[in-house]
Amino acid sequence: MREGKVAVVTGGNAGLGLTLCKRLLSEHKNLYLCLACRNQIKAEEAKKTLEASHPSAVISIVILDTSSVQSVYEAAQNIKRQFHHVDFLYLNAGMMPVSGVNWDTFCKGLFSRNCIFMLSTGTGLLKCLDDTTPEGLKQVFATNIFGHFVLINELDSCLGGPDRPTQIIWTSSSAAARDNFDIEDIQHTNGEEPYKSSKYAIDMLSVELNTRLNKKNIYSHSVCPGLVMTNLTWGILPAWFWKIMFPFICLVWLISQRPECLDPLSKFYSQCSVCGTPSVKAKQMSIDVDEASELYNQLSDLNMTFHEKYKDKHKILRS
Repeated sequence: MREGKVAVVTGGNAGLGLTLCKRLLSEHKNLYLCLACRNQIKAEEAKKTLEASHPSAVISIVILDTSSVQSVYEAAQNIKRQFHHVDFLYLNAGMMPVSGVNWDTFCKGLFSRNCIFMLSTGTGLLKCLDDTTPEGLKQVFATNIFGHFVLINELDSCLGGPDRPTQIIWTSSSAAARDNFDIEDIQHTNGEEPYKSSKYAIDMLSVELNTRLNKKNIYSHSVCPGLVMTNLTWGILPAWFWKIMFPFICLVWLISQRPECLDPLSKFYSQCSVCGTPSVKAKQMSIDVDEASELYNQLSDLNMTFHEKYKDKHKILRS
């Protein structure tokens, strides 16, 4: 067990997650950092990189694959063995399986009034794929949202409390749109936009978590880090497309705010002026609270089926 502020970052070994970790260590000197990553080798490389730039940093690694419920159960137990309280839970791990670009849509969109929206969200641009995990879940759904939902539930005993709040910070997207989500098909089995569906589900779940958990001093917010070049986006579009990159300051900015004073129905966007001045802008989300509650209930029921499936293994983990 360790004392002091603790930040757990899923997917903290590369791209946005790794850069976020660098910023956190630079701006919060006494922070304990836990990298929750699925790849041991890449996690070790990220740890060495962070320690090289921040020699006094205390960094641990927990192996976590959010696409595997069993992996989440094991990772949660490992986190609880290390820390009695988690102050900041960054739910950043994710996947966007893309097979290519719809160039016809791109060319037509350049000359339409929806050009900026298309370029900033990728709407209609990307050809998306999805797969099924060995546990029978749709892979994008499991990786981006369900694995994180399970993690929150498993870490319940070290989140919040009367004296120390916990902030849950989701990496969402400007591509999140109601039209891509179906409450009757939360895994997006029958749709063609699994990534956008999962990001809208994140926004919904974040709102519902506040309804259920604020009384326990747990606060949830979703953020859009901006248009950035990461391992998810590199190679999807040619290099010239990435000349303009927006900052992701909202991810770091949030933990310096009083969480109880932030609007739970807002999504926080990183943006940059034409002069290069970064800022954070809050935008109201259009969320049906009843539908958000239904999503939470469906995720809870699904989690219970996995608890039953792994009950013998889970008892060993908890012992």
